[in-house]
Amino acid sequence: MSVTVYRKAHFNAAHRLFKKEWSDEKNLEVFGKCSNPNYHGHNYELVVGICGPIDPETGFVIDLKILKELIEKEVEEPFDHKNLNIEVTEFQKLNPTVENIAMVIWNKLRVRLDSKYEISVKLYETPRNFVVYNG
Repeated sequence: MSVTVYRKAHFNAAHRLFKKEWSDEKNLEVFGKCSNPNYHGHNYELVVGICGPIDPETGFVIDLKILKELIEKEVEEPFDHKNLNIEVTEFQKLNPTVENIAMVIWNKLRVRLDSKYEISVKLYETPRNFVVYNG
């Protein structure tokens, strides 16, 4: 039997969607106002799901304090109030779309969590736009 537990978090960050090899006109055509050369920001809402067996000794799937600290260290500290394109290594060469941000978060968590867990990352870029990445 598996159960999924969830932890919510948030961070605020700026980014620009663009491809260096494209002209400003082409970037504007593809990415719209999200290609603003002066960047723009979002209040990202994150929901991390951890699915696994319930430990018979503790009654936990995972200690949520451990998950909270992991999200703080791997996501909130490196991403919050940052310009993702400039200040976050993973996005030096990767366009920081909400899809790519969710994938990066999932990868950062995957290497830190026991392989017995399934991980899902739901990331809201706006209240109406979000992605879910399950690996």
